[in-house]
Amino acid sequence: MNKIITLVIAAALLSSCENQKVALLESQVEQLESQIEHTQESNSSLLDRLSDLSVINQTEAKSIQSSLESLGKQNEYIQNLTTKIHEKDSINFALVNNLKRSLVDIADEDIQIEVRGSAVYVSIADQLLFQSASAQISRKATVILQKVATVINDHNAVNVLIEGHTDNIPISNKSFTDNWDLSVQRATAVVRILQNEYNLDPSRLTAAGRSFYMPRADNETPQGRSKNRRTEIILTPKLDQFFELLEAPELVG
Repeated sequence: MNKIITLVIAAALLSSCENQKVALLESQVEQLESQIEHTQESNSSLLDRLSDLSVINQTEAKSIQSSLESLGKQNEYIQNLTTKIHEKDSINFALVNNLKRSLVDIADEDIQIEVRGSAVYVSIADQLLFQSASAQISRKATVILQKVATVINDHNAVNVLIEGHTDNIPISNKSFTDNWDLSVQRATAVVRILQNEYNLDPSRLTAAGRSFYMPRADNETPQGRSKNRRTEIILTPKLDQFFELLEAPELVG
């Protein structure tokens, strides 16, 4: 009898254990079914999205390709322009260094070399180039202009603008009508020396007179007027390549 009771209890315990296992398995099955359903829904949504994307790719492939090509051209344009800018900066850097080495023996207050914007400016006090109220190049000026011309001839990709500047003291005599006339004649005198004596290509040269309208200092003092009486040799890297790039709007459209 005791054995029977023991067996019944054991069977009951076994049944309970089995029931727990079954319940656990059923719960696991429900969880798996829920996961499968969620996965199926996700896959269905993904397929729908892929289908939409496929339609977009088919209908807008040319437009997308065109946009990519346009971006590629813009990037190429930017790289080319950046390269040209670096080239210009390199030319200006070389010009400044070479000019300063060539003119190292000239006093700083009489000749100044600096980069302004995209150009190199060589500002020479008129006392080094001309006699007072004269457009005749002095002998000591030829040495300075020869050194400048040598540097310019070593850089073919540079245009040269010669600007004459005066103070605001009016001038009127047999040689000059006014300060405009004086500034222009001084500029052309320098151009002729650079062309005729030092073989600069005249197609690279421009002469201009600015009278007293672009002062560097106060014309109310003798020291200021002395600074304003100057000739500026302005060296500008040729911009043809920049203009060629800027005349290609399809690259940036």
